[in-house]
Amino acid sequence: MCMASDALRRGAPFRVWLILIAAALVGPCVSAPDAAERRTSRPDHQDWHVVSVASLLPAAACTASKASASNSSALNVVHRQGPCSPLQARGAPPPHAELLNDDQARVDSIHRKIAAAASPVLDQARGAKGVTLPAQRGISLGTGNYVVSVGLGTPARNMTMVFDTGSDLSWVQCTPCSDCYEQKDPLFDPARSSTYSAVPCASPECQGLDSRSCSRDKKCRYEVVYGDQSQTDGALARDTLTLTQSDVLPGFVFGCGEQDTGLFGRADGLVGLGREKVSLSSQAASKYGAGFSYCLPSSPSAAGYLSLGGPAPANARFTAMETRHDSPSFYYVRLVGVKVAGRTVRVSPIVFSAAGTVIDSGTVITRLPPRVYAALRSAFARSMGRYGYKRAPALSILDTCYDFTGHTTVRIPSVALVFAGGAAVGLDFSGVLYVAKVSQACLAFAPNGDGADAGIIGNTQQKTLAVVYDVARQKIGFGANGCS
Repeated sequence: MCMASDALRRGAPFRVWLILIAAALVGPCVSAPDAAERRTSRPDHQDWHVVSVASLLPAAACTASKASASNSSALNVVHRQGPCSPLQARGAPPPHAELLNDDQARVDSIHRKIAAAASPVLDQARGAKGVTLPAQRGISLGTGNYVVSVGLGTPARNMTMVFDTGSDLSWVQCTPCSDCYEQKDPLFDPARSSTYSAVPCASPECQGLDSRSCSRDKKCRYEVVYGDQSQTDGALARDTLTLTQSDVLPGFVFGCGEQDTGLFGRADGLVGLGREKVSLSSQAASKYGAGFSYCLPSSPSAAGYLSLGGPAPANARFTAMETRHDSPSFYYVRLVGVKVAGRTVRVSPIVFSAAGTVIDSGTVITRLPPRVYAALRSAFARSMGRYGYKRAPALSILDTCYDFTGHTTVRIPSVALVFAGGAAVGLDFSGVLYVAKVSQACLAFAPNGDGADAGIIGNTQQKTLAVVYDVARQKIGFGANGCS
């Protein structure tokens, strides 16, 4: 009766009034959507993604060409489990539930590392003299990582290594090795490199390690124990690192692992891109500038890049890089809001700022404070409800899933992350849904178990963005369409 009532109020002719009464008897009265609802319900608007169901799953074969980047030091980045990876093993990849469970282990270890670094007892132990320092605590690597290929030694030996913004020390497995995990390539042999040298105990590089010891001949030894109890220890060394055919970094300090156990997959080692002096990005700063950038591809069958230094893309939106003295290795940003289909999710800014937010290349799924996640999930589910998509069972840590069976295209609300300073970063469709199969596509966010835990921006949300770590200016930027 609402249209008829409006007609009466406007003084419409009696004949029109009768027609409207009849129409009201046929069906319920539905109020007209407001301007915002009309805007967000348009499937071709930027606040919605319209995607072919056939494109939801990655191609079985590698379709990547070399991704573009702004300078000559750019390395190709591929997913370690994808068809483009040099580490690809025969047979099916690990189940999605296993990958997500491993991801939770990494998140737990990040939170433990932050908590341990904030502990006054541990800080005092690190500063004490004449005591044995505890093993450097690394975070669980998980299995959702990306890899790059670099050359090490003279002549250069090609090595496929996980790159990780949550780790500092780079390392490879070396021969002779008393206890090494199985990797795809032969172990690195220092005796075959004319530029290899061991780092002395008295060197600044050795003294800067959290965990160090000295061999009988006064050479530096390192040890890193990761959150999943994987570990690497061996000799701290220098050698030439080859990024591209014409781009080398002499005297690169790394770990030559002789006892390495745990869940490292078949990778030859790890490239650390954390904030400490021993990381690759810090060591390369004098040549390339203090910073690096990367783009993670939208699909495991495509490629992105990792670049040291170089200019930021013109479309990059920046936010301040926060420094937290209790967690010096991690890159912190201040997340202040989330948008779904162009509308800001209503959550108090205080909820975001409680523990800060880490941006991490190795975590797969973004973790949010529980209240933020609940509001995001509610807004997303409400938007999805407009199209009546069938719900699907939860997948490990992902509790908001949909079944797109029978659909040719799907309409998905956009999600944007809003950072301090006003930088609103719209996510690619591949950063909104985690698609295990057409019948199980899930919102690619999860809540932290505790509101006091740091939020983490995972690599799913970073896909297709040029993520710029401008260490010199202490800011982090995000540029759309970064891999193209």
